[in-house]
Amino acid sequence: MLSSKGLTVVDVYQGWCGPCKPVVSLFQKMRIEVGLDLLHFALAEADCLEVLEKYRGRCEPTFLFYAIEDEALSDEDECFSHEKEDGDDEDAVSSEKACTLAVIKPDAVVHGKTDEIITKIQEAGFDILTDEERATREAEMRLFYQHRAGEEAFEKLVHHMCSGPSHLLNLTRTEGTEDVVTAWQTLMGPCDPDVARREQPDSLRAQYGTEMPFNAVHGSRDSEDARRELALLFPSFKFSDQVPEAPLVESSVQPRLRVNALD
Repeated sequence: MLSSKGLTVVDVYQGWCGPCKPVVSLFQKMRIEVGLDLLHFALAEADCLEVLEKYRGRCEPTFLFYAIEDEALSDEDECFSHEKEDGDDEDAVSSEKACTLAVIKPDAVVHGKTDEIITKIQEAGFDILTDEERATREAEMRLFYQHRAGEEAFEKLVHHMCSGPSHLLNLTRTEGTEDVVTAWQTLMGPCDPDVARREQPDSLRAQYGTEMPFNAVHGSRDSEDARRELALLFPSFKFSDQVPEAPLVESSVQPRLRVNALD
């Protein structure tokens, strides 16, 4: 992630305190406004990383800034670099094909339906590039569903998505002529499970959904939405039209932003 083009801001925290939640929300909002390819935000627990040992025991939030440069940055007091040979990045995933986001929601996960749904996804001709099961954060979901912020059900939807782990999938498609976004929308079925059972009884929402917002799965509305959602939930994923990164990135820089009483 530190090798991504643009500016990366790392919130360094300790387990006893946790990351600064208001700042997480702020940076996620800024990232959408400035551009997903230009601003990146990450969390790093100092207790788990030896290179961040010097930041342990602090009582205020600490932020580190990293930026792509033509030449390696250096600092006499502190400098550590992460080199990429021949542009390779073992943690990055990329695809030349169109992709879309699929989310198996907490209601389906808690009922043990994840494996069944994934099997049906693969049987329908989708390839899974990346999958991850984790609990999403409230600030993350508020940004994720920002286009629905004015709706009456917005708070209930955000609460549901943060109520337990979700299974996040990055899908592409190798079979058929239908584009991956449309194909995934078709497999999911209508948003309301009751409508899905009447109109598309073989769809995933008809089979695994119960009622709104417990409709088992989520999918991107269109290709632009898919790009935004994938960038938000899979920040290391590289889109096919992205320019290769510079061969070397970064130094730990010492402008340190001190913010008081945010938590």
